[in-house]
Amino acid sequence: MTTIGLRPATDADYEFCFQLHKAAMGDVVAAIWGWDEQDQRDHHAHVFDPANTRIVTADGADVGMLSVDHGPTEIYLGRIEILPEYQGRGIGTHLITELLRQADRQGHDLVLDVLAVNHRAHALYRRLGLRDVERHGDGDIKIRMRYRGRTDDRV
Repeated sequence: MTTIGLRPATDADYEFCFQLHKAAMGDVVAAIWGWDEQDQRDHHAHVFDPANTRIVTADGADVGMLSVDHGPTEIYLGRIEILPEYQGRGIGTHLITELLRQADRQGHDLVLDVLAVNHRAHALYRRLGLRDVERHGDGDIKIRMRYRGRTDDRV
């Protein structure tokens, strides 16, 4: 059994997170926009926020990243990326299931956006109970998904 953990990201994780993004999402990004190394580095420099990022660990090794925003009525899963060699081992399922449990405890919704060409992630989110809400972005390239957290009023 793999021990999955989260640790706070630091500035020292900057390059790991960029390389992770390239490995985990490079094909998906390339399918939509094409992969331009400098554009992707510029984007990463703009969006990488150690204060809002957790590094995913498996048996003590850094294997991914998770970025979650907590609002007054919803939890927004901004990013979840796992190194390809660790995908398919239940790590993402574990992390998202924990967010779903948190949403239920707090009576909040869990919301995320997935790129429409990322069929594997979309299928995982649907299997875990999230539902498509709308398509948006240039050319409707993103799918907004939502899980309605349980409360006594909504059960």
